[in-house]
Amino acid sequence: QPCIQRDYGYGSTVCVCNLTHCDDFDALKITAKGVVTVFETSKSGDRLEKTEFKFGDNSGFKANKAQTITIDKSKGVYQKIVGFGGAFTDSAGLNMKTLPEKLQNRIISDYFSKSGIEYNLGRIPKEKTEFKFGDNSGFKANKAQTITIDKSKGVYQKIVGFGGAFTDAAGLNIKTLPEKLQNRIISDYFSKSGIEYNLGRIPIGGSDFSTHAYSYDDNNKDDFDLKHFSLAEEDLDYKIPIIKKAKQINSDLRVFGSPWSPPAWMKNNSELNHGGYLIGEPGGKYYKAFANYIVKFLDSYKASGVPVWGITIENEPYAASLLPNFPWNSLSFTPELERDFIKKDLGPTLEAAGYGVNTTQLMICDDQREWVPTWANTIYTDKDAAKYVSGLAFHWYINTDKNVLNLDVVHNTDPSKFILSTEACEDYRGKEQHVFLGSWQTFERYAKDIIVDLNHWTSGWVDWNMALDTEGGPNWAKNFVDAPVIVNATSQEYYKNPIFYAMGHYSKFLTPGSQRVFQTQEPSVDTLLSTTFVRPDGGTVFFAQLGPPSVSNAIFQSTQPDVQCFKS
Repeated sequence: QPCIQRDYGYGSTVCVCNLTHCDDFDALKITAKGVVTVFETSKSGDRLEKTEFKFGDNSGFKANKAQTITIDKSKGVYQKIVGFGGAFTDSAGLNMKTLPEKLQNRIISDYFSKSGIEYNLGRIPKEKTEFKFGDNSGFKANKAQTITIDKSKGVYQKIVGFGGAFTDAAGLNIKTLPEKLQNRIISDYFSKSGIEYNLGRIPIGGSDFSTHAYSYDDNNKDDFDLKHFSLAEEDLDYKIPIIKKAKQINSDLRVFGSPWSPPAWMKNNSELNHGGYLIGEPGGKYYKAFANYIVKFLDSYKASGVPVWGITIENEPYAASLLPNFPWNSLSFTPELERDFIKKDLGPTLEAAGYGVNTTQLMICDDQREWVPTWANTIYTDKDAAKYVSGLAFHWYINTDKNVLNLDVVHNTDPSKFILSTEACEDYRGKEQHVFLGSWQTFERYAKDIIVDLNHWTSGWVDWNMALDTEGGPNWAKNFVDAPVIVNATSQEYYKNPIFYAMGHYSKFLTPGSQRVFQTQEPSVDTLLSTTFVRPDGGTVFFAQLGPPSVSNAIFQSTQPDVQCFKS
């Protein structure tokens, strides 16, 4: 079904979903040889709009010999000519109008007069054209871009997956809607007619996106045997039921947990927030209690029918150490403390409980991209810690064009371990408003960040809250942000922001095991970002993001006969 567009004045539109209508997609099919399928999302309102076109395969043309042409009307006549011409585009008219009237008239004469080339057809683009990628009026070079894809020259990382977080706030907002719409949101994210998420992040205990701060053992007394450990109502009412519904839709869904804070009695500040460290040193009873606390979470979710694929050791542990008044649930680690905690406490405890490296993916860092080289170098070069670790997680909040190279450093430190982007959202910090429905600026930030990360060894990208209210919450710490889906409980409808479709361009096409392949782009321009992957089913997927001013043309050369392609 098509998108019902609604414009709130923030650069693009949302797609409105209510009890009677919501947009969706056809199931993907591998294209025939020589056919490119284009899926386009545009500022003007296209959302994964599908178009197919063919390109010629000249590989069978072998000879360069002289050719004899014989003309004989008596042996056959064929079609009659309709005409030849060009397009009356906005760009064509704008450029002509920059010239003096005499030259304007001369161009028109060159095309249409007897003294010119006598065009007799003209094409007028409709308001929406199939391949309209923005306003090119500011682009001066107008050079074609040639993208050459060649697997034989290099293959790179494989995809782990794409997804979002099952926060308390997401579950609470989904539950404010009628059951039909609850199920529709879950389908939008996880089904074949949706964007096919296959990863989900679960806060272990509360986060700031809860209605209150809590852990799973809040008796405020030392409880080293964790006798008072129990899942919260939020797990039983929101997280677990929604995860189970998602797994019914997509059996390949894998979830991973991230702690925000252990119980306050384990910490040297006796608070769930404001940073603070575990009491004592790695190898001590509080560190071992935290390791057992994580195992209790894994056991409890498994017993509830939700096996957990992986965990990060702590959410934003270094940020919490740098900002002592960190306002929401938090725990501080330095790279050295995390290394020692892994090898002395967490790694052995997980392994003894049946959650070793072969069954449960342990990820280090889970903090900003700026700091990842130090974490990788500190932990990966220590064999006693590294043997328990599967990969490194990072967040997007202080990403820059320069620090993306840090991901190359991480990969080169230990190429056997994956890299996963595990949190992103637009926070509009310092502003009174936090939700901008239809924001195209946020779409461009998401799309650029994903494609840049993928080109630097990242194996997947996980968004933050899957659903928030129109204020950007609830959030007990008043840390309101935006989300791909905004729920309006009063109107009994929800809105899919452009970033929902930014995620979908990748999550829907890059199935787990898809592998990045070698490509070149000539000439290289900052306004065209691209990457190419080969899927496990043999399909080739080319991703392109064209930013203003955009290139006017793109020529694709591929050694792969089956190409699925989208431009956003």
